[in-house]
Amino acid sequence: MDFNMKKLASDAGIFFTRAVQFTEEKFGQAEKTELDAHFENLLARADSTKNWTEKILRQTEVLLQPNPSARVEEFLYEKLDRKVPSRVTNGELLAQYMADAASELGPTTPYGKTLIKVAEAEKQLGAAERDFIHTASISFLTPLRNFLEGDWKTISKERRLLQNRRLDLDACKARLKKAKAAEAKATCEGDTVPDFQETRPRNYILSASASALWNDEVDKAEQELRVAQTEFDRQAEVTRLLLEGISSTHVNHLRCLHEFVKSQTTYYAQCYRHMLDLQKQLGSSSLSTACLAWTLTGSLAREATRRARSLSPTWNCSARRVPPPPPRILAWAGEDGRSPATCLLVTQLFRVGRRIHPILSLPLVT
Repeated sequence: MDFNMKKLASDAGIFFTRAVQFTEEKFGQAEKTELDAHFENLLARADSTKNWTEKILRQTEVLLQPNPSARVEEFLYEKLDRKVPSRVTNGELLAQYMADAASELGPTTPYGKTLIKVAEAEKQLGAAERDFIHTASISFLTPLRNFLEGDWKTISKERRLLQNRRLDLDACKARLKKAKAAEAKATCEGDTVPDFQETRPRNYILSASASALWNDEVDKAEQELRVAQTEFDRQAEVTRLLLEGISSTHVNHLRCLHEFVKSQTTYYAQCYRHMLDLQKQLGSSSLSTACLAWTLTGSLAREATRRARSLSPTWNCSARRVPPPPPRILAWAGEDGRSPATCLLVTQLFRVGRRIHPILSLPLVT
């Protein structure tokens, strides 16, 4: 217990000395040992690396998981060293909704068939997104997180030790400076020849004794300064080596960044391939839908032609030189759809329909 109390008192004294030195430096009342320019540049680069790594890490997490509640839940699971539960992606959830809608609305209807096809594509997109998140987390997020939680904590610890060693060194310098000033003052007073006629000639003896005491204090302060300087130089070298290791960290992060770009490229290529296949599937079914629309348009055109002829028997639309509809559409419209009046109305309706409904924007017009 006695030993612990002595150690506690010693630690308290060191802490108090550092606090006094730090406060005096802030108020400009004490000198501060400055680090060299190269060391300061290393510190600045390390701080920038840490700050930007944190920002890139957070924003990548937002990119991979936009839901903040899900990110907090995953963070808690990681801190508790528990496996993160499997989560359904947004694409997979949308695919499930579309499949359920098709089952309820009728899987044999055109809308139901299309829902089933789109649901399958969305399911594939969700699976590709899951693979991308897993790959990016391992190849990119994990190295960044390891740097912040491992290497950077070590660097921060050594920097704090270096700061304490510097405060101890500056405190020893201030103590030695004060001891030398007091010694010089006592020496000047001791060099004065005493007047033995005065009633108190012991002042000379006291001055000589004080000079000897301050001389011992100077020797002690110089010894403490040498020890503090040695410890500071050793800690500065350790910290410098760790800071120079930031270059290796940049190389590692560069490699991880290439892996992230590669995984992202693979993910978007898969998405493009799935959507291209879906577009081809929908295009084949859209042709039948468009032909059906042209058939209805042909019926309307025939009715409009009859009414136009009844109102104006001399009406002739051949002079308008209207281009005929596509041959595939005319085959669905019937023989009467080949008349000039039908050509005019069908062409006009087709132009309006393309602006109203995108399904008629397929390359059917030849």
